Amino acid sequence: MITVELVRLLKRPRTWIVIAMLNALPLIVAVMLAVTDLGPRPGTGPPFLSAVLNDGTLFPLAALGIVLPLFLPVAVAVIAGDAIAGEAQMGTLRYLLVRPVGRTRLLAAKLVSVVVFVLVAVVIVAAAAYIEGRLLLGEGDPTGTVNSVSGTTLTQAEMIQRTGLALGYVTVMMLGVAAIALLFSTLTDSGILAALGTVAVLIGSSVLLGLDAADALQPYLPTRYWLAFVDLFRDPIRWNGVLRGVGQQLVYLVVFVGAAWANFGSKDINS
Repeated sequence: MITVELVRLLKRPRTWIVIAMLNALPLIVAVMLAVTDLGPRPGTGPPFLSAVLNDGTLFPLAALGIVLPLFLPVAVAVIAGDAIAGEAQMGTLRYLLVRPVGRTRLLAAKLVSVVVFVLVAVVIVAAAAYIEGRLLLGEGDPTGTVNSVSGTTLTQAEMIQRTGLALGYVTVMMLGVAAIALLFSTLTDSGILAALGTVAVLIGSSVLLGLDAADALQPYLPTRYWLAFVDLFRDPIRWNGVLRGVGQQLVYLVVFVGAAWANFGSKDINS
């Protein structure tokens, strides 16, 4: 069942349209930076964006900072929100369950396909941004060293390792989004409503992060640690926020997928 879902995911034009749209904004930003040679001041704008004028190899990290706050979560919400609700909307869910495919197995296959989508999207965004950065913004220091966020230098090997960790971290950050969207997908027969419900939760989380009155809630909000991947490029690495972010998303994954499983397992399937 998992293999079937993965093949469907990779064959659907929508998957590649969404990934292409994710890559569009970083490309536009790279072109504008190359043409104007003007970037945000250090400490403002998406992470690493101020540094790419001197080193285009950092643009994959800037691209992640560009798509992570809004575009990537929306893409995940659309794909995951359509996982169950889309089948119900098309009238194929009941026929899927007529076959010897248990509801738990189907839900697990849908979740795996969403995680694979996130991983593929993140890798493609980073790879495309690396090429764009090299072509449009230059190759940086000829020795291959890069300045860390702390001001010290990192070797090329260290940058590769930390970039790999960052890609994995961003993927994990989307697990909570996928789990929330999957729950909404079991509550409605409309993939659009499931995606909108997920986006509403994320917008609410972002708003609460900006309110001093919500200080007590902020450590538990799903968007709280999304940009903590920047700490992977400090010297030494600040693991506190990174580990908290990973732990938080795993809790969201367990809680919301568990709720989705409980609801889907007892739901009457009429379509």
